[in-house]
Amino acid sequence: MPTDTIPARLLAHAAARPTAPALLTRRGDAWEAISYGEYGALARQIARALLALGLEPAGRACILGANRAEWVLFDVGTMLAGGVPAGIYETCSAEEVGWIVAHAEAKVVLVEDHAQWEKVAACRASLPALRAVVWMRGAPPVDDPLVLSWEAFLARGDAVDGAAVDARLEAAGPQDMATFIYTSGTTGPPKAVMLSHHNLTWTADAAIGIVSLGPNDRLLSYLPLSHIAEQMFSIHGPITAGAPVYFARSRETLVDDMKSVQPTVFFGVPRVWEKVQARLATRIAELKGPKARLFAWARGVGAAWTAGRAAGEVPGFALRAQYALANKLVFSKIKGLGGLGAVRVCVSGAAPISAEVLRFLGEVDILVHEVYGQSEGSGPTSFNLPGRVRFGTVGQAVPGVEVRIAPDGEVLLRGPNVFLGYFKDLAATEACLREGWLASGDLGALDADGFLTITGRKKEILITAGGKNITPANIEAALKDIPLVGQAVVIGDRRRFLSALLTLDPDAAAAFRASAGLDPQAPLHAHAEVQRVVQAGVDEVNRRFARVESVRRFTILPRELSQEQGELTPTQKVKRRVVEANWASAIDAMYAE
Repeated sequence: MPTDTIPARLLAHAAARPTAPALLTRRGDAWEAISYGEYGALARQIARALLALGLEPAGRACILGANRAEWVLFDVGTMLAGGVPAGIYETCSAEEVGWIVAHAEAKVVLVEDHAQWEKVAACRASLPALRAVVWMRGAPPVDDPLVLSWEAFLARGDAVDGAAVDARLEAAGPQDMATFIYTSGTTGPPKAVMLSHHNLTWTADAAIGIVSLGPNDRLLSYLPLSHIAEQMFSIHGPITAGAPVYFARSRETLVDDMKSVQPTVFFGVPRVWEKVQARLATRIAELKGPKARLFAWARGVGAAWTAGRAAGEVPGFALRAQYALANKLVFSKIKGLGGLGAVRVCVSGAAPISAEVLRFLGEVDILVHEVYGQSEGSGPTSFNLPGRVRFGTVGQAVPGVEVRIAPDGEVLLRGPNVFLGYFKDLAATEACLREGWLASGDLGALDADGFLTITGRKKEILITAGGKNITPANIEAALKDIPLVGQAVVIGDRRRFLSALLTLDPDAAAAFRASAGLDPQAPLHAHAEVQRVVQAGVDEVNRRFARVESVRRFTILPRELSQEQGELTPTQKVKRRVVEANWASAIDAMYAE
C-alpha cells in the first residue's frame, strides 16, 4: 500500500473515475478535456520518461511556462517518479532562471516555448546537472542536442518498465520531499521551500474541507502555478476532490474564459478583486435616475444579506424576499457579466486586501473570503471560513493549525502544514523554525474570538527620524482605496515624516480621461484635477490613522511599478529598496524643503 501522496490520489481517481474530466484547455470555442484516466496514464508515462533520463529519487526537475495542462502533468509526473518539481515564474529573467535551475541542480527543465528556452540556453554553461530541456506540446522545438519535443520526451518512457514507477511510488514516505516552492525574493535571492508529501495531502484535505470542494465544482487556473496557493487550487485540491480544472488562455482573456467556465470556486489575488471593484464603481457612478435608485436599494439589501452570511445567520423571511428580487434584477446580472454567476466561494489571498474593497463587493453579493498564509506553511494558515467572516481580519486558524503572537508581535504557527526547511540553507531554516513553531515574519494580533489581523512585515517596519515605529502595510492598503490609485509605497524610514509614491490605476485613469474629455496621449499623473482628487483621498486616509502615521506628501509616478524594472517580484510584491533607488529623485524632492 503506497503512502498517501498527491500522485497516489490521482491514480486512485484514474482507476475509479476514468472518464471524468480533469484538465480542460480551450481550443477555439470548445474546451478539450483530459480525463482522469488520461491524467493518470500521462503522469505515469512522464514518470517513466524521467526515469529514462536518469532522474534519481529526490532529484529535481524545473517547470518554466504559463498555466497549461503540461505544467500540471509534468509536476505530478515528477512526484510520481520520486522526484521533486520546482516551478519557475514565467516572468523571471534569464539570470533568475539560471540561478534557480542551478540551485535546484535540476536534471530536466520543461519549457513552454522559444522565449523560455532562450532563458535556459543563455545560462546552460553554468548548469552541469542539466540533461534535457523538454518543450511543451505544440511548441516547435529548436534543433539542439539538449532539447526534446513533448512527444519525443514521452516516447523515452517506453524503455522503462512501469514497475519501476510503482517502486518509486511505494518508496515515497510522508516526510519525504514532494516539491520546492521558490519564494518571491523581496530582499534577496529566492529560497527553496521544501514541502513534504504529508504537507501537501494534509493541506489539500484542509482546504477542500473549508470550501467543500467536490467533483461537480469547476475551477479556473490563471495565477502563476509556481505559487503554492495556485498549486492548491489547480493541482493538489482538485486531485484530492476529483474536480475539473480549466486553464485560462491568458490574463487578457480571463473575463471571457470566466464567462465560458462559470467557476464555482474562484481564487483571486487582491489586484483581481480591486479591478472588479473599480470597474463596478465606475459603472455605478454612471447610473442616473431610476437605475441609480434601484442599484442603491439593491446595495443596501446586499449589505444586509452579506452581513448575515458572514456571521452564519439564517436570514428572515423579509430579507430573503428582498434578496430574491435584488438578485433577479441586479446581482445575477453583475455576477454573470463578470463570469461569477455560478460561484459558491470567492477567495482572496497572497497579499493584503482592503476591508473597504471587501465590503463594497459584499454589497453586490460577492462575498470574498480572505485567506492568510505563506509557502512555508503549505499555503493557508488562517481563513475567513464560510459563516465566520470578519472583514479587516484574515480569519481564524485553519482547523489543525495553531497560531499565537510572539512578544514582539510576530505571528507564529504550528501544524502539519509547516515545511521541512529551506533547501541548502540551514541558517535560514533555523532562524524561522523555533521548537516546532514557524516564525512567519509577519506582525499581527489575535482578538478574543481568535480572528487574526496582520499589521505588517517585521522587515518592513519604518523608523522615523523621531524614533516612531511605523508598519506601512495598512497605510498602503488604505491609500489603494482611493479611486484613482493603483499602487502605493509609503516612505519614511529615518525621515521626519511619511510620504508616499503612488501610481494611477489604468482602468480608473481611463474612465477619468474619458469623463474629462482629455487627449488620450496627455499624461495624467501631473493633471491638476487628478492631484486634487488624490489629495482629497489622502486627507481622508489620514483621518483613519494616528498623526504620526499621516502621509504628509505624495508623488504620483508617471508609470506603474513593474517587474521589468525590478520593482516587483513575480507575485507582485514590492521590492522597497529597488523602488526607493529607482525613484530617489522624486523621494528627495518630497523632503527637500
